[in-house]
Amino acid sequence: MPGYQAINSKMLQVPIGPGQEVYSKRGAMLAYTGPVSFAPTTTAGQGVGGALGRAVAGEHSAMMHVTGQGSVMFGHDGLYVTVIDLNGSDTLYVEADRLLVHDTSLQVGTMFMGEQGGVRGIVRGAVTGQGLFTSTLAGYGSCAVLSHGGVLELPIGPQRPVHVDPQAYVAHRGQVQNKLTTAVGLRDLIGRGSGEAFQLELSGSGVVYVQASERKI
Repeated sequence: MPGYQAINSKMLQVPIGPGQEVYSKRGAMLAYTGPVSFAPTTTAGQGVGGALGRAVAGEHSAMMHVTGQGSVMFGHDGLYVTVIDLNGSDTLYVEADRLLVHDTSLQVGTMFMGEQGGVRGIVRGAVTGQGLFTSTLAGYGSCAVLSHGGVLELPIGPQRPVHVDPQAYVAHRGQVQNKLTTAVGLRDLIGRGSGEAFQLELSGSGVVYVQASERKI
């Protein structure tokens, strides 16, 4: 069965059939053909504990379980759509509200921001607006993420860390360490209240997805 197909930069067509079920963002279905069913889900493939933790923190993103036999067109609020294929070799870290659709074959988890960077991870969540949790996807399958203005994929290497504006960060994958840093020169030049005084430093080996905007979803 063919995989996800871009209709244009903001619309995606996804085949649905035996062994090809997906979870989608609620309200993201634009049209469909064939006998396809949509059912609300509270966990979207992740553990009950993770879903409850996000709900308590007010960070739950409503999803639908899509089954049947046919084809569904997805899009959301005119945002750009980027397809990311996972081959089982690494994990994708992405905000739940940026997930448009993903295969049910992917293992979905919830990571507390404090697990990556301790207190700094929690501070990062507060500064970037990501909150205290982020979603993880691993295994074999595809997903599609939302962004303002499309994304740029920047490789991260052992000798090539990448610094990203926290508001422009969309997702990352691979064996990547990330931390919030303060650019003292920028802070003094622009002003201590400026968000650009902070940067995300990503190091290790992998890829970071950066959107062409500082707007949140």
